[in-house]
Amino acid sequence: MFDEIQFEKINRLPKYIFAQINELKLDARRRGEDIIDFSMGNPDASTPQPIVDKLCEVANREKTHGYSASKGIYKLRLAMANWYKRKYNVDLDADKEVVATMGSKEGYVHMIQAITNPGDVAIVPDPTYPIHSQAFILAGANVVKMKLVFDEENFRVDEDRFIADVKDALENSVPRAKFLVLNFPHNPTTATVTPQFYERMVALAKEQRFYILSDIAYADIAFDGYQTPSILSVDGAKDVAVESYTLSKSYNMAGWRVGFVVGNAKIIGALQSIKSWLDYGMFTPIQVAATVALNDHGYVPEKEVIPRYQHRRDVLIEAFGNAGWKVGKPEASMFIWAKIPQVASHLGSLEFSKQLLIKAGVAVSPGIGFGKYGDQHVRIALIENEKRIRQAAKNIKKFLKELEASKSNG
Repeated sequence: MFDEIQFEKINRLPKYIFAQINELKLDARRRGEDIIDFSMGNPDASTPQPIVDKLCEVANREKTHGYSASKGIYKLRLAMANWYKRKYNVDLDADKEVVATMGSKEGYVHMIQAITNPGDVAIVPDPTYPIHSQAFILAGANVVKMKLVFDEENFRVDEDRFIADVKDALENSVPRAKFLVLNFPHNPTTATVTPQFYERMVALAKEQRFYILSDIAYADIAFDGYQTPSILSVDGAKDVAVESYTLSKSYNMAGWRVGFVVGNAKIIGALQSIKSWLDYGMFTPIQVAATVALNDHGYVPEKEVIPRYQHRRDVLIEAFGNAGWKVGKPEASMFIWAKIPQVASHLGSLEFSKQLLIKAGVAVSPGIGFGKYGDQHVRIALIENEKRIRQAAKNIKKFLKELEASKSNG
């Protein structure tokens, strides 16, 4: 009898492709095998000590273990507003234009729940971080996928093509699309844009009457002089846009779950309202510690985080290149978006990732898990140290040689 009951919302979600890699990885580790893991964007460095110290100090105080404010304590929201002022010269009202969330992922999903009506349409570039599209599915909306076109040598978005494709998607969507998701530096591809791109996007959003949902989770991780722009730096952007940010990457606080959504007061108000029904906010000591992170305490991502990821990027490009796997050089984020080597292109990203794990002991994320346009690529997270990267390259070199030999014999 109960087998006839269907959960349609869950049925609309696709199969979680990354689970297959995770299962293989777990099985290998149970057998005692050493897996060099580039598959998840989980920072491997410690959270800065002043942040940890503040958490412990506040947790030991009386009256800090009760319910907190669902939209975030005022000092934390003010710290986020001040961060935008310092970094982007953007003025934000800490009460009406900032909400603190339990990680940017939770904030994004709750925001979509708050602002989306059943049957609404969102335009989402493909490939994409899965929740950017699946949040709309969970809300009963529909998604129009748009191929993200960029230069695979320097990973810069073809901005003219992007805007033309958005116009086409708007013209052809029924009903007309209400939302556009932007995420630069992009996950998974690492693609980047210029400040002028956002000027054009804001103008288009006002002309065509749609909202822009921008995610800059990797804003602080940029190399070789590149500086991540914010859409909110554009005059009038708050009329049509919100932006999400997280402390997970810049401050090595992934497990703390501290994020923000800022910008358009109508959308922020809707998110604050739905959160007041759904949660009681982050643990207060975490919020106080996050305030310390955002304020000046001597820890600067540009001095602490960026050099680590830049060094790993450069080592990986060199080592993998010597192993026979040439990859491009991104100018931002903590990932490498790598095209599958020619000898393995027939496998597709999922089978290639499986074989790479089983035969070379190297775990990556298959591009197909991020969308159909990602199937000839894999995402490599820069979360292993130099020694491990070089060992992975040795394993990969042997694997590719064996693959070449099997193709020749086959």
